[in-house]
Amino acid sequence: MLCIPAALAAALHVQQESLRQMCVADGRVLQVPYVGPLRVDFEGRCCFVGALVLGDEVLLGAVPMEDMDLMFNPARQRLEADPRSPHMQHALV
Repeated sequence: MLCIPAALAAALHVQQESLRQMCVADGRVLQVPYVGPLRVDFEGRCCFVGALVLGDEVLLGAVPMEDMDLMFNPARQRLEADPRSPHMQHALV
């Protein structure tokens, strides 16, 4: 999931769609606002997703990364286009 801080949600003037129950890494279960849709752009690729309002930093989760056909390269410590589709995102349907 995409997670954004409350200050960013306020700055973007996004509307709360609902409350979502989620479990965080330490095992706590929280109810947090779910907002959207938001357009996410990264190096010429984009997607539309909802976001959980949580934390102090933006967390780009697996859902938007898969939608934009991105992957994390641990050797280079950076987010990159999938090497199978370096010039455009694609979907396997």
